[in-house]
Amino acid sequence: MPLTNLPNFAPDLLTEFATRKTERIDTPVIQPAEPFLDIAGEDLRRRIFMTESETGASLCLRPEFTIPVCLRHIETATGTPKRYSYLGEVFRQRRDGGNEFYQAGIEDLGETDTASADARAIGDAVAILQRLIPGKTFSTVLGDQAVFEAVVQALGLPLGWQKRLIHAFGNMTQIEALLASLVSPQFVTGLDDEIARLVAAGDDQALIAHIDQTMEATGYSTNASRSPADIARRLKEKLVLSETRLDDDAFRVLEEFLSLNVPLADASSALAGFADAAGLKIGTALSHFDSRLAALSNAGLDLSSMDYRAAFGRPLDYYTGLVFEVSVEGSSAVLAGGGRFDKLLNFLGAKERIPAVGFSLWLDRIETERAAA
Repeated sequence: MPLTNLPNFAPDLLTEFATRKTERIDTPVIQPAEPFLDIAGEDLRRRIFMTESETGASLCLRPEFTIPVCLRHIETATGTPKRYSYLGEVFRQRRDGGNEFYQAGIEDLGETDTASADARAIGDAVAILQRLIPGKTFSTVLGDQAVFEAVVQALGLPLGWQKRLIHAFGNMTQIEALLASLVSPQFVTGLDDEIARLVAAGDDQALIAHIDQTMEATGYSTNASRSPADIARRLKEKLVLSETRLDDDAFRVLEEFLSLNVPLADASSALAGFADAAGLKIGTALSHFDSRLAALSNAGLDLSSMDYRAAFGRPLDYYTGLVFEVSVEGSSAVLAGGGRFDKLLNFLGAKERIPAVGFSLWLDRIETERAAA
């Protein structure tokens, strides 16, 4: 598909992709909407442009490339490891203006040495920016959702609360609201007396039967997207969550973890010290974190230009581990961002587990920095 109005550095960018032995891939502008609605997360869902096919299927204009590239990989039954690159238009509402803009990036699928693949993604993003904007100093911030998940799990919270907190990773406003709910639970009120009695009695079969009868009587069952058993399960889970209270010690542990913000070279010792002081067993997550640091050092990357922030995440729900962003030092404009998404391809229909990591580049922001150089 021919591209118009590309920035003048696009040939250099394509050369960088070719040098890194990636396969250039294009994907249709019109995409099935379901994967973005189900997987990408609320931040993207509310900003995409929807339409419908003649058969009523929900479609959207391509809001990003990672999901389409992964779908294309699955559809073509291509083996791994595989490195794809892309350059094209994406369509979504942006806070800083414009609904149509160019993105480029690399998706690295199937590399089982995840630490090396993570280091390569960060190294490629930084090296490409150095080529496109020579003479600038770049800063990189890293987070790790897997470490956050390990901390939450080690605190022994109910699974439902773990899922809520993990889902909110990277959104401090949402996490703070959830923690406030945990410290001062708001009990569920307004339940039907019979439902409240059945829940309290733990009589699941009677509860399901009562919900089924109510749905039949109201006519709701003909349009229900959830079965009586699903509704009963979610109702019980909601009640359990509403009655869970986070004790003061656990609250302080989470607060301390989320406040960690250190140079990347000091991150390993800071995390180990935190875990020891809190008595948390998060050794597996720390081992993976240390392996990534070693891979970054072995790749010759400057750890002094990178920071680790325990609360840092990116607004896409499919990330599972590493997340990172790169900007010009002293600027808040993100020029490159990405991370690890090991579960995404299975969610999209892949039969086997395919580890994956990648990053995207914001071409209009890069062009602005080039003009200012």
